[in-house]
Amino acid sequence: MNNHVRELRGEQGWSQADLAERLEVSRQTINAIETGKYDPSLPLAFKIASLFGHPIESIFVPGEE
Repeated sequence: MNNHVRELRGEQGWSQADLAERLEVSRQTINAIETGKYDPSLPLAFKIASLFGHPIESIFVPGEE
């Protein structure tokens, strides 16, 4: 799955650690999501979407596996 987390985080001027703190996850989790090595759980995806004020489908998009 592809995502726009890195771009959205950059627009806010947040580091990976800043975003991780806001989402109550580790910085490594943010890195894994941004690099496509980890797909977040549905609750975490909703939390990310809510934090950025975007629908989930505009942040996470299907891609080639």
